[in-house]
Amino acid sequence: MTATQPGAVRIERLKKRPDFLKAAKAPALSRGAVFMQMRPRLDDDPLIRVGFTATKKIGGSVERNRAKRRLREAARLLLPLHGRPMCDYVFIARGGTRAREWGRLLDDVKTALISLAAEHDRAEVRARQAASADRSDTPFDASANPGAPDPSVSG
Repeated sequence: MTATQPGAVRIERLKKRPDFLKAAKAPALSRGAVFMQMRPRLDDDPLIRVGFTATKKIGGSVERNRAKRRLREAARLLLPLHGRPMCDYVFIARGGTRAREWGRLLDDVKTALISLAAEHDRAEVRARQAASADRSDTPFDASANPGAPDPSVSG
């Protein structure tokens, strides 16, 4: 599932259990027939990695494989448009994944991708605000910058 067009987003599959376990600790979201996890990576590789899973609650191997095939196709269509570089995604099939109308499944995946990205952006803004608040709470130290005026003194 690697994009081959020049300038296109590269997408690779998650295949190792530790990668799935790391994603399980990340923010998750349920939309319709899909449950999705998104884990931002701290590397500088703009690669999008994606994994798929279905539990035995979905049914036998035939039903699980069909559900994962449908999720793979939805991811192939929508991740280049709505996926975030430097993130890992795990799509988890739910009970209705294999029988869900195709258009509605695509809509479920699209809204989950957009919502997770928005949640990630809000978390980044909160982290930046907390970091700037921490810096403004520190008292002025004239010895750290000897020529600088004291910001607490007006005039």
